[in-house]
Amino acid sequence: MADKVLTENRPGDERFFLRAGPFGLAHLAEVSGSEVRSAAEGQEDQVSFRGVAPLHVAGPEDVSFLDNRRYLPLLEKTRAGVVILAPAFADKLPAHTAGLVCKTPYLAWARIAALFHPAPSSTGVRHPSAYVSETAEIGENVEIGAFAVVEDGAKIGPGTLIGAHAVIGQSVEIGERCRIGSHVSLTHARVGNRVTLYPGARIGQDGFGFAVGPAGFETVPQLGLVVIEDDVEIGANSTIDRGSMRDTIIGAGTRIDNLVQIGHNAQLGKCCIVVSQAGISGSTELGDFVTIAAQAGLIGHIKIGDKARVGAQCGVMSDVDAGADVIGSPAMPFREFFRNVATLRKLSRKSGD
Repeated sequence: MADKVLTENRPGDERFFLRAGPFGLAHLAEVSGSEVRSAAEGQEDQVSFRGVAPLHVAGPEDVSFLDNRRYLPLLEKTRAGVVILAPAFADKLPAHTAGLVCKTPYLAWARIAALFHPAPSSTGVRHPSAYVSETAEIGENVEIGAFAVVEDGAKIGPGTLIGAHAVIGQSVEIGERCRIGSHVSLTHARVGNRVTLYPGARIGQDGFGFAVGPAGFETVPQLGLVVIEDDVEIGANSTIDRGSMRDTIIGAGTRIDNLVQIGHNAQLGKCCIVVSQAGISGSTELGDFVTIAAQAGLIGHIKIGDKARVGAQCGVMSDVDAGADVIGSPAMPFREFFRNVATLRKLSRKSGD
């Protein structure tokens, strides 16, 4: 058994992943926005491609992918029936392999992989152990897993999937075709369409707000909500606090990794990226297309401009301009940071001499 596990490198194990297909080359080209190259006569219309696999294990019925020059030796030896690749590599295709050529191979790969292995959709089945309040509004074809709880006044849109042991709090609104993972708790929130919350995410709990009184700390009521717009994904065990006086907002298309903390009143624009173990303090505002790398920490009440990028383990203590790249603690522009590092190294060498 151990040898079998070590030698099986093919993705998409049917015990764990849904599988669709087979699909013809012309359909794959259309879905991925690619141009077919070096296809044998009539190959565009044959229905014989059944999955995706890396170059070194792919077979004649598989689609594979190349996006890095260092893997060109694998392209020469591959048995894949089709390879997605950039125009610069198209002339390296083996004679037996068709090409799907495009300027964005990784995007094409994502679309084709999703075609063969679509995300699970709702079965519409409600497990008998689930509790659903009589006052909850449940749309058509909603799946509710074992021991899940849907409280009074909650609204769940059509096609949504609620995982086992998830808790949907009072009056929470969830849109269409969402996927709420197992053990998610969701309170004081409005959720858009096609949102994915991975297992263990905690959405809508009290923000970290307290006043100092003569006898110690006194909790400040947190009276806002969490608003999650369409097409957002929030990773496993991430937490998003509800607002204190205004709502915490997660903009459309944003991707939040596992183990991320977002404080109360934070405002994230559309299509932001927040990577694992990053922390965004309360009332911080992110523009559109902002990237926050792993373990970065942002102090509260600051603004990060559109398309800014915050490096890993960065400590951000003031506003960041739109389009800026910052790193270090305290945060500073990339060039300044590495210039400082170089200077310190020189000084260290001189002092050692």
